[in-house]
Amino acid sequence: MLTKSKHKSVVGLDLEAGSVAVTEVRANGSVTVSGHAVAPLAPGVFRDGELADPEALGATLKELFTEHKLSRNVRLGIANQRIAVRTLHLPVIEDPKELEAAIRFQARDHIPMPLDQAVLDWRVVGVSGGNGDVGRMDVVTVAARREMLDALLEAMRRAGLRPVGIDLSAFGMIRALAGQTAAVPALAAAPAEVTPYEQRSTLGEAGAAAAPVNAKLFCHLGDLVNLAVAQGSTCLFARVSQHGTEGIAQKLSENAELSLEHARRWLAHVGLEAPLEQIEGDPRIVAATRQTLADEVPKLVDELRVSLQYYAAQEAAVAVDGVVICGPGSTIPGLVERLQQELGYPFAIGHTAALSHLDRASAARLTLSYGLALEE
Repeated sequence: MLTKSKHKSVVGLDLEAGSVAVTEVRANGSVTVSGHAVAPLAPGVFRDGELADPEALGATLKELFTEHKLSRNVRLGIANQRIAVRTLHLPVIEDPKELEAAIRFQARDHIPMPLDQAVLDWRVVGVSGGNGDVGRMDVVTVAARREMLDALLEAMRRAGLRPVGIDLSAFGMIRALAGQTAAVPALAAAPAEVTPYEQRSTLGEAGAAAAPVNAKLFCHLGDLVNLAVAQGSTCLFARVSQHGTEGIAQKLSENAELSLEHARRWLAHVGLEAPLEQIEGDPRIVAATRQTLADEVPKLVDELRVSLQYYAAQEAAVAVDGVVICGPGSTIPGLVERLQQELGYPFAIGHTAALSHLDRASAARLTLSYGLALEE
């Protein structure tokens, strides 16, 4: 899953329950965005974060790629609760076959699924010790249910696409945003000890990677909450939670008798900042939107808090000194500020320069697909 193939033009494919986002990146000495698109998906194509109708998804992808004349070389991002990501700590092993055997042996105790029903891949992200010491290797290991991957690949085949790689969506998020994050404006109500987070590039003047001490939590708010802790561009931890902003939109759709698309728009329109009387629109829907956010945002806060605590309890966890938010939920006014106030970490909204020519909502939806299209 983590293996990459070199192509001059690759499309990153990001799937959510309600929509599909694609970004084409061309690499010819420099990296440029040469195409992008977002298309809605009918209800029922995905259920509980997993593909339920490969035929319907294949038809949508075929139409989308044909209409926008996109490359057929596709790198697919995956993110759901049937994927397990673990960091294994092993003694330094130089022989590739011995390393694979050691990883598979340890994975049986750390991966919560039968390995004969999964696709397993890994990447060495750090080596310490040496010079006579025993030394240690840190290996990020990813396992995904084979039947889940087979359904996604079937949809791509139906669309006539060529899968050149399957990648963890969290890795694409880190590639898109590491070193390219804008700061959130100062927060008058923030705790005194918390100042707005300012992202500094992880590259020195000569282009050499700096040695970051602390890590950052990257968080994509969409139909799921896609979380990754990274030190520089190295992923240390990843987790997916079901309680995303799409669930908040669904609640509003039910409470105010709106279509799901209209509910998404009302969330971005009302937000958590402006007094209700200053917000244009039907007062009943404005009030229902604010109340739904008030009811549901605490659940999102709890998800982030639990994830940070779970990561901090891991062996050799690196301290997190800031949170970078991206995805459709980042466009809800006041949400990032509320998260910062509740969690006490400095927050930033993630932006990537390659998508700066787009409106904020489009850039937010395309962030993951852009990162997936990037070669490492």
